[in-house]
Amino acid sequence: MPEKSQEKSQEKSPHLFCFGLGYSATYLANALYDEGWRISGTHRPGEVRDGENKIATLPFDRDHPLDDFDFLFDTVTHVLISVPPDGAGDPVLDVHGEDIARHAGHIDWLGYLSTVGVYGDTKGRVVDENAPLLPTQERSRFRALAENRWQNLGVFNNLPIHAFRLAGIYGPGRNVFDKIRSKKAKNIIKPEHKFSRIHVDDITNVLMASMANPSPGSIYNVSDDEPAEPAHVIQFAAQIMGEQIPPEITFEEALQDMSDMVKTFWADSRLVNNERIKEELGVTLKYPTYREGLKAIFAEGG
Repeated sequence: MPEKSQEKSQEKSPHLFCFGLGYSATYLANALYDEGWRISGTHRPGEVRDGENKIATLPFDRDHPLDDFDFLFDTVTHVLISVPPDGAGDPVLDVHGEDIARHAGHIDWLGYLSTVGVYGDTKGRVVDENAPLLPTQERSRFRALAENRWQNLGVFNNLPIHAFRLAGIYGPGRNVFDKIRSKKAKNIIKPEHKFSRIHVDDITNVLMASMANPSPGSIYNVSDDEPAEPAHVIQFAAQIMGEQIPPEITFEEALQDMSDMVKTFWADSRLVNNERIKEELGVTLKYPTYREGLKAIFAEGG
């Protein structure tokens, strides 16, 4: 790593650049902004932002590369990639991979948000970060390929790449309460078919812990402590709300009018081991199960 670039990084305040300021990335960005970080990033072309002016964003996709990249990245110390891959590959890597690598000398950490879907269907068996990647869904295959390409970019360009395989994300504005209120929630019974989840606040906790203790090349499963059947989550949420629990429906019945996208979420069954984020990063989950997470969300207005 060039000495001058390293010195420049140390002299400047931390600056996070997020490719794709979506749900999870925005939570991280806001948390770091409150700690005095400079934040910038990208949004989809044509997307109307919510008027939040503290985070400067620029439009980006495969057909809309960033102008003046060297100027934009001159002070960047940390990078988060949360733009999903497409059928052609990873848009950020394809369009700006070489540009990012050129700034490796002052980038202290780069995080890539992947998914536990890269493990595929293990028939309910536990997977840790050393498990083989055997994705069954097209979007998960794209993720696995992109994750591998980012790791290779890191190896060949001395970039501190970290991959985070996220379980099902929930949090304020992204949970089962609205579905229950609108009577659209389905209490689907499929015994022992469990899903792993993670509250968005704990995604932020994991990413910040990794930033504080970089370990280039590391991969982390990001999930809570208790995989659970979707029916159990629906039932618990309804009880918190004081609402009637939706009538039970068998998985076979639910399949009759289930969209193709939803079917893909039910196609795989696996349990996610999350010990590495605790042992290597020292993370204590704020919401170790969906119960604590849903209670907090409901207490804050659902």
